[in-house]
Amino acid sequence: MGERIYQQQCAVCHGPRGRGDGPAGMALNPRPADLTSKAVQAQTDGALFWKISEGRGAMPAFKGMLSEAERWQVVTYVRTLARK
Repeated sequence: MGERIYQQQCAVCHGPRGRGDGPAGMALNPRPADLTSKAVQAQTDGALFWKISEGRGAMPAFKGMLSEAERWQVVTYVRTLARK
């Protein structure tokens, strides 16, 4: 479920593998975060959930678009990106 949501909502900027290389993200400054990086992966689940919920910089807030459960599913999926 988290992967499906990520591909629909996040991949356009963060890229299909989370490396910050999505087509819409290329025009952003700063560029979207590389979700596979040690810096992102070192963040707590709560920090990632907050950023997904509230947005950050050019990234929109998803609390109005995704349920709490869906946002947690995205956090869980983001954790798998470091292993891919």
